[in-house]
Formats: sequence, structure tokens, C-alpha cells
Amino acid sequence: MDPESDAVTMVARVARAVPPASGAVVMGTGIVSIDLFNGGHHALSLAPLVVAACAWLLLGLLLGGRFRFDRGRFEREATSPAALTGVAGTAVLGTRLSLLGWQWAGVSLLIIATVLWGGLLRSVLRHWMAPTVGASFVLVVSTESLAVLAATLGMSEHAAWLIVVALVPLTLGLPFYVFVAARFDAGQLIRGRGDHWVAGGALAISALACARVTQGAETLAVLGPAHEALKVATLVVWVAAMCWLPVLVVVEFVAPRLAYDVRRWSTVFPVGMYAACSFAAGTVLGTSPIVAFARIWSWIAFAVWLVVFAAMLWQTVPLLRATPTP
Repeated sequence: MDPESDAVTMVARVARAVPPASGAVVMGTGIVSIDLFNGGHHALSLAPLVVAACAWLLLGLLLGGRFRFDRGRFEREATSPAALTGVAGTAVLGTRLSLLGWQWAGVSLLIIATVLWGGLLRSVLRHWMAPTVGASFVLVVSTESLAVLAATLGMSEHAAWLIVVALVPLTLGLPFYVFVAARFDAGQLIRGRGDHWVAGGALAISALACARVTQGAETLAVLGPAHEALKVATLVVWVAAMCWLPVLVVVEFVAPRLAYDVRRWSTVFPVGMYAACSFAAGTVLGTSPIVAFARIWSWIAFAVWLVVFAAMLWQTVPLLRATPTP
């Protein structure tokens, strides 16, 4: 078999192996980059940013190819909540690039993420299955990620209307959480392969969205006295998210899951999100211990990211080296 044919076969093999939840790679990597940036480690934060951007481009190409050449599989996967990881990953990457000063990229990715969210939401809800699992909470995460990016862009561009727009996904995401949580199979805390962490991570990103909109409302003097209610909501949602954290940590010791699974990226994201939401909530609430926790936890998130990233590479190498069938 000639080298060109081998390369095509290898690419096809990798493309077939990419599951719909792979957008969580971008989500987890992007949020760790944001944590390091918020902690003042700007140079170090660029490493996961580059990885997140490359992963986003690669996944975009692979999914585009799947849409073109394997439409049936593409349509089946579009009915799963895991497909919404692409929305969340796009919005998280946009938020990080906005913090870098690349507002044009943030705006572009906000448009892409919103279109994807709108295109997938109906399909996901029409095929909703209960009881729900950890990946089901990506419905919340994808929605709140739009609020975070819109509010971040609103502050950086001094666009008050974006703060108002951010209220829509912010307020929609919280009922979504109740909807998913009411149907959640608690046994997933033991049986889940990593995505069970999103049960807490979905509240964490909701707290981040509340904090970002509150910051924007105060900075740009919009929403009037409503920003005080948002501040209270930030505290309530942050506390609710933190109540999940000890539970999620304990079940990792009770039921260790050491083998690599792509759903482990849905662990990386919530771990990183706990630091991100605490940086924002601590700033909005003027509570330095919360910010101190965020600084410490961001290093834990970075360590978890390194472990899962190394495990992913370790699993991918044999796939690339596999000898094509003649």
C-alpha cells in the first residue's frame, strides 16, 4: 500500500474514533488556560490555549468531514447532549481569546457557538432520554457558556447591550439545570466514566455566568438595581456548586476510575470551572478567601489537565501506529 493511501487510512481511522463528546477536550483545556491567566500566569496559560485552539480546529475539520461523508452518523450524534460540547468548547475558547485581547475572535466564536446551539438544541430536546447521566448536564453548560462569552465581550467592548443579551442564556440555563438534575441517575456518581463531574460543573459555570453579568452590569451601569439581585444569585449558585465538590472528590476515592476515557475531559472541565467561577465570584463579592481558593484550585486543575492530556496522547499513539488492513 502506498504512503498516501496509508495516510488517508490513518486519518479515516482517527476520524471514526472521535466521539461526539470530544468537544470536552476544548472545554477542559480552554478553562484551564483561563484559570492560569486569572491567576497571573500569563505565559504558562498560552500552552493550553494553543492546545485548545488546535483541538478546536481539528475537531471542526473532522466533524465537517463527517457531515459531508457520513451524514447518517452525524445526524445520530447530533441528538445526544454530548454534541453540545462543541458549543461549550467554542464559547470557552472565545472567552479565552477575548481575555487575550482578540475581540474579533471572541465575537466570531460567539456567533458560531450561538448558531450551533440553536441548531442542536431542538434535536437534543426532542430525543431526550431519562434518567439522565453526567453528559446530560452539557445542556446547561453550553447555554451558560454563551452567557459567559457575551458578558466577557460586553465588558471588553463596553457594549452594554451584550450584558443584557447575556441575561437570556443565563436565566435559561438555571431551569435547564433543574430539568436535568430532577432526572439524574445518582448511581452515575459511581458508574460514570468522568462525565458525572458535570453535575457540579454545570452549577459552577452558572455561577461564573452570574458573576460575569454582575461585573458587566456594575462596570457599564446597566440593569439598574437588578445587579444587586445578580450578586446574591452569584453567591447562592456558587455555594450550591461548592456543595457538589466534596461529593465528587469522595466518589473518586470510593470508586477509582483510572483507565482513560474521553469522558474524563468532562472531569477536567468542572475541576477547572471551580477555579474560574471562584475567581469571578470572589471578585464580585469582595471575598478574598474565595479568590485564594481559586488560586490554589487552579493548580489542581492544571495537574488534572496534564494527567488526562498525557493519557489521551498515550492512547492515540497506538491508534496512529496501527498497521492498516491490506
